[in-house]
Amino acid sequence: MKTNTLKSCFIAGMLALATFGFAQERATIFGKPLGADYINQETGKIQCVSYQYMEYLKDLDPSNFVARGTDEELPNEAEGTTQVLVIPVVVHVIHNGQSVGSGKNISDARVLSQIKVLNEDFRRKVGTPGFGTNAAGVDVEIEFCLAQKAPDGSATNGINRVNLGDLVWHRLNVEETLKPQTQWDPTKYFNIWVCEFGSHPHPNYDLDQVLGYAQFPSNSGLGGIPFTGDADTDGVIIDWRCFGRVTEAPGSYFSGYNRGRTTTHEVAHALGLRHIWGDNNYCTVNSVDSQKDFCPDTPPHKNPNDTCSANSNTICTGYTPMPMNYMDYGTDNCLNTFTANQKTRMRTALQTATRRASLLTSDACQAPSASIDNFGLEMVSMYPNPASNVLNIVLPDNYELNGTVKVYNTLGQMVYNTTLSSANHHSIDVSGYQSGIYFVKVQNGSQTKTLQFVKQ
Repeated sequence: MKTNTLKSCFIAGMLALATFGFAQERATIFGKPLGADYINQETGKIQCVSYQYMEYLKDLDPSNFVARGTDEELPNEAEGTTQVLVIPVVVHVIHNGQSVGSGKNISDARVLSQIKVLNEDFRRKVGTPGFGTNAAGVDVEIEFCLAQKAPDGSATNGINRVNLGDLVWHRLNVEETLKPQTQWDPTKYFNIWVCEFGSHPHPNYDLDQVLGYAQFPSNSGLGGIPFTGDADTDGVIIDWRCFGRVTEAPGSYFSGYNRGRTTTHEVAHALGLRHIWGDNNYCTVNSVDSQKDFCPDTPPHKNPNDTCSANSNTICTGYTPMPMNYMDYGTDNCLNTFTANQKTRMRTALQTATRRASLLTSDACQAPSASIDNFGLEMVSMYPNPASNVLNIVLPDNYELNGTVKVYNTLGQMVYNTTLSSANHHSIDVSGYQSGIYFVKVQNGSQTKTLQFVKQ
């Protein structure tokens, strides 16, 4: 028995070394040098190549890049003083014919669990894994909702399943086929693609062992991302084996990446954040952190942390590591913190950048109306908004509601449903709702109207 145990341990160790050695041999990705910093020393995975992707796009069209230095002009928002910003999301599940819930054709529950993780992390929700105890952590006040209206105006659950055949997804066909052929209008939808990355004989095209990458925001005005990218590739792409949360959607995941934090990390890139070590090994730091991640309230690191434990080898002298920051390289269990400066960068990008600002006025999270003629429903109103205890829905005295009132959360799940008869006022007890964004769908006969409110 002891011999067999030792043999099993030896084989497991050799397999781990083989995987790590393969990743170590990856000299380039997107035609850019891939230093050992980008390979997790514990798992052998290439956690993120967003920086290399940005440099690759720069080479494709240098005119799209402009000099940009610091964030000195950006305000520092205090926690709890800003409006919650809502991003409509479509998740493209790329498969090759598997039944729903099998392999790379991941289940609806898995997609829903990932949206839930995003909302917990970006809202720093108490009682969830997204609530970190680091004193620098803040509620970013950004939420994500799965689209309810497709580009053609029809109803959707925000999950777009696409069978693109049994292809190996590498840089060439991801950028030239997968994204452009499946993308929904990036001015109205934040596109997330979920696929299985694979290898290619040419090292510049190989994406094997990569977990995900994002396209940085265009024309954001932020330091560190002097970038204007193409519309038809804009979004975030994630390997399905690190998408979702295993506790709510069991299945096959990469070890260490089964709690949805890869997507949190990549979405934050798409909203303007750099890695906490600034994608360089310098420790030159000034008031605007110009040689690092452009966020002075994150400690300057010379290398990423690969584990959940603070490593003195990764931090610049005189500072305390922040391995729990979402923009570091720890595994999913330890990531739980965005800082105030990171919040400011993301909210700035979301309100100013090309194809980000327009997301805030998109109606993609509102269910399609049955008719454009809503009679009295155009005068439906709600108060108070935001609401803490009771939400009131009212119609003018000369109109009556004979129909239904339904409330949905940002996952598209119905949390309230009632039928009304000859009423022009209705109150909903929302005291037990979690804080966040909700949608109220009022239906009167064949007419519908959807309104949005905030639960404080």
